[in-house]
Amino acid sequence: MAEEQAAEKRLSIGKIYLKDFSFESPQAPAVFQQNDWKPQTDLNLRSSHTKVGDEHHEVTLTITVQAKADDKTFFLVELQQAGLFEIAGYEGEELGAIIGSFCPNILFPYARETIASLIQKGGFPEFVLQPINFDALYLQSKQQQAAAQAADVADTEKH
Repeated sequence: MAEEQAAEKRLSIGKIYLKDFSFESPQAPAVFQQNDWKPQTDLNLRSSHTKVGDEHHEVTLTITVQAKADDKTFFLVELQQAGLFEIAGYEGEELGAIIGSFCPNILFPYARETIASLIQKGGFPEFVLQPINFDALYLQSKQQQAAAQAADVADTEKH
């Protein structure tokens, strides 16, 4: 019986694709004449999931990178790296971990390479996104959800 259950579980990558991106450099060309290139860089990261049929899931990793100094934006990159995954035989926590951690881990190297290339083609110095621990982010998200649910239950019991 255990062998039958294991055989029913499937996880495969159907397609990896760039869903959307934009690059802005509102201070160009003046920004390239600065000698002291020391902007503050902000990174925003999120993922989303859409079920596409019974066994197919689209997972989209959205990354925004903004470099600015003195309230002036040097560049802004927004990218949506997506993948279509076949996921069958997984439910509950296993499915959540695949969608919230495994799939973003697959998508991130593609997004990182695209962002680095766009920034360099925009005339800026090399930009390297550091690795991201999606397992830890997923666990942190689950802990925050559990804490929020506990707070809601406690609040409901007070009334």
